[in-house]
Amino acid sequence: MTAAERREQLILIARGLFAERGFDGSSIEEVASRAEVSKPIVYEHFGGKEGLYAVVVDREVRSLLDMMTRALTAGHPRVLLEQAAFALLDYIEQNPDGFRILVRDSPVGSSSGSFVSIIGDVASRVEHILAAEFKSRGFDAKAAPMYAQMLVGMVGTTGQWWLDARKPSKEEVAAHLVNLAWHGLANLEKKPTLRGGA
Repeated sequence: MTAAERREQLILIARGLFAERGFDGSSIEEVASRAEVSKPIVYEHFGGKEGLYAVVVDREVRSLLDMMTRALTAGHPRVLLEQAAFALLDYIEQNPDGFRILVRDSPVGSSSGSFVSIIGDVASRVEHILAAEFKSRGFDAKAAPMYAQMLVGMVGTTGQWWLDARKPSKEEVAAHLVNLAWHGLANLEKKPTLRGGA
């Protein structure tokens, strides 16, 4: 194996281990054992467990942000909300181990951590769209940042639940998320559907 191939192998093994056991429950010894190499090989590539974890988390953050960025093509605010919900559920479906890594060490209510940072980044991207919508409807646009956090947080928390539940379908979960966010409890549709073609 070349050095680059070995590094990639170690990252993939660590990704699975961190998803399964979390940072604290994982060890360099276990990574080395699963890769059938000595511990010094792992240390040579990453300097330690913290360095290896940082590489794994960075990849997951970039992957999720790339998916979210590609998905948010805007248009009508409701369609934007559909795109955000669907993109997160897509990421969870395609990268369950990566999502577990991101949320495991970033519990809901925490002010730091990779998942919290991602949620904040997505909320800031949605904020200006909400502000424009608020202005056009005569609402106070200063409330847009708070509503952006609420909407994105609701999608993120639901994603954490759906990671293990996987029922109902991704499309149905996204439709219900958008239904609640768009209509509020007072105006829920009886049979919500997505309108943006997701």
